Amino acid sequence: MPRFSVIVPAYKVQAYLQESLDSVLTQSYPDLELIAVDDASPDTCGSIIDEYAARDPRVTAVHLAHNLGLGPARNAGLARATGDYLVFLDGDDTLAPGALQAITDRLKATGSPDVLIHDYARTFWSGELVRNRLSHRLSEEGPASFRLADRPALLGMLMVVWNKTYRREFVEREGLSFPPGLYEDAPWTYPALLAAESIAVLDRICVHYRQRRTGSILTTTSRRHLDIFDQYDRVFGHLAGRPELERWRPALHRRMAEHFCALYADPRRLPRAARAEFFGRACALLRRYRPQGGSGALPLSLSRTDRVRHTLMRLGTRRTYRLLSELRSAGLALGRAAVALGRGLRESSLRLHYRIQRLLPLDPELAVFSAYWHGGYACNPAAIEAKLRELAPRMRTAWICDPAHASTLPRETVALRPGSAAYWTALARAGYLVTNVNFDRALVKRPGQILVQTQHGTPLKRVGLDLLDRPAATPTPDFAGLLRGADQWDYLLSSNRHSTLVWEKAVPSSYTTLEYGYPRNDVFHRAGPAEVLELRERLGIPAGSTAVLYAPTHRDYRRSRPDHLDFERVLRDLGPRFTILARTHLTYADLPPSPDTHPRLIDVSSHPSVEELALASDALVTDYSSLMFDYAALDRPIVIHADDWEAYEAARGTYFDLRSCPPGAIARTQDELVDIFTTGHWQGSRSAQLRAAFRARFCQFDDGHAAERVVRRVFLGQTAPIPAVMPLEDRRPTPAAPAASASAAPAPALAPVRP
Repeated sequence: MPRFSVIVPAYKVQAYLQESLDSVLTQSYPDLELIAVDDASPDTCGSIIDEYAARDPRVTAVHLAHNLGLGPARNAGLARATGDYLVFLDGDDTLAPGALQAITDRLKATGSPDVLIHDYARTFWSGELVRNRLSHRLSEEGPASFRLADRPALLGMLMVVWNKTYRREFVEREGLSFPPGLYEDAPWTYPALLAAESIAVLDRICVHYRQRRTGSILTTTSRRHLDIFDQYDRVFGHLAGRPELERWRPALHRRMAEHFCALYADPRRLPRAARAEFFGRACALLRRYRPQGGSGALPLSLSRTDRVRHTLMRLGTRRTYRLLSELRSAGLALGRAAVALGRGLRESSLRLHYRIQRLLPLDPELAVFSAYWHGGYACNPAAIEAKLRELAPRMRTAWICDPAHASTLPRETVALRPGSAAYWTALARAGYLVTNVNFDRALVKRPGQILVQTQHGTPLKRVGLDLLDRPAATPTPDFAGLLRGADQWDYLLSSNRHSTLVWEKAVPSSYTTLEYGYPRNDVFHRAGPAEVLELRERLGIPAGSTAVLYAPTHRDYRRSRPDHLDFERVLRDLGPRFTILARTHLTYADLPPSPDTHPRLIDVSSHPSVEELALASDALVTDYSSLMFDYAALDRPIVIHADDWEAYEAARGTYFDLRSCPPGAIARTQDELVDIFTTGHWQGSRSAQLRAAFRARFCQFDDGHAAERVVRRVFLGQTAPIPAVMPLEDRRPTPAAPAASASAAPAPALAPVRP
């Protein structure tokens, strides 16, 4: 008897079915049976299912003689299920990696409830991934399991079958089954939640719900959408003869009204000739099942407009309903027009304000900083700003950042909201401008202003004009604009000779290159052991654990976040002495968080300082991120996980083959990566030799005094005495936490390097 029976019906989903089946069979929790039901699909779904059944004994193929629809197809799979718990998945959706492990862990923690509700994310055909907007209702705080009456707001979530896991004995006891027709989920999910003696929640994305551009029944115009009335007849029929459930009638009535109004408002579903019939039948059902009184168990959170809509539909006043909808649409359109007009007037006034401010004298004691496209206090600009306040206390500093990041700024620095009048005043009058990306394209650099471009990494991937022949990987096609921006640079900061040569060729202009090192890396030579231990404690790294910072870069050839590692499996294979600090690339900041959960996996994607993460860790695992060049200044082990080097090099292009001069051991697969750590090769003598050569080439100027050199040269106008660059052999980077180092397995005398 398997732990899970995963039932996947398939009809006209041949383009997505393999991905759906693979998402089940590659789960890290393998104790499952997969029942794939071919609903007499006219495409190749049946043969795809047979192929999977032939090569994996966990797959049971079911073929229906005639197309019966989604509900009966699920029933056919249900009849063959033997697992402890039932999981339903549509043939074009997928299970998130690690979903079944997370579900089984939660089931154990909550005492094997009848129903477990978990979260989902919509995956759009454009590649966008959007988490369920009601995910906050799945908070795991409070009792581990409960009845619906304890958390009635759960009834307001999407009433589908696939965002829940059901105990099979409970389903059989209640006699639950799916009816024919569309909207078959309603007569299953409502009775299941009402009857469940124990319910639990899992605050984790377990299902990726595909939003197809075409082909989905929810975007197809058909009279079949009228099936919704039969389904709600079944829902309220379930209440008949059950006095104990009568108190749920107001809540179910409201949910039915919401469903009817949403369907009626969607122009893609109902044929024009069926709209009057739909409204009339909706009116009849809303009247028939209207509760006699009371607000119901579901908290009332409807807007006034929705309440009016529900009432008008129940009264059958279709013309008034339509008039209200048209007036609301017109009002929204007028509102948008007014906002656009106001925005235009505001922008015009700000442009005039900026022109006027440029006529006023420059303020030589004001310096404006920014980093990462209006991000918080970070990177080279932050290190320079701090050193400037130390060495030139007369200077005033301001930082351009979105309001969400204002809390990261030191008290002495003024926050500038992008686009505000104060922002344009500062850009017009500041004597110094410092950034690691670009300032506003509308910036008109004045004579006497000094602009410092610090950059934010050593370029391994191609940049600037070197992307002219790679349009698919180009961050911006506006090369003329790129060069116009570079023409405003007075100084460009470089951390090594390789960077100097790359930037002078890829972004040619008349700026002066300062080979001073990266100020953000100064902390690697100035932090003490106590600070390292304090950082580890703040991040939640267990005492004595070996902390591995995993920080991959983004991929130009894909929009979605790549899943390079199965963290659960890696941590299982590495053993209890390892902890992974996982940092997602800034490019994927707007995507939902990774669903991976493990007690020794710490998501540090939102941590404001990557330098602090580097100090707290004992080793770095990355692919092609420029972080490797900074981390090498720490002289701590680095492992390269190059699982798609050929694809990355072909898409973006690189300046050298990293495999020929790596900063440490190289793994091509996850198994090789695990082997490098379990055998101790990550900190072996051969890895140390590679790292030493890498440091000599790429850490020429990072000696802990880069920020001081910048401030003395740019802001104080000194050419001497500027601190000379310390020889590499004389530098003493901050050591890793001694407890963590002691806990690591002893390294072999000579460690082989992965080719």
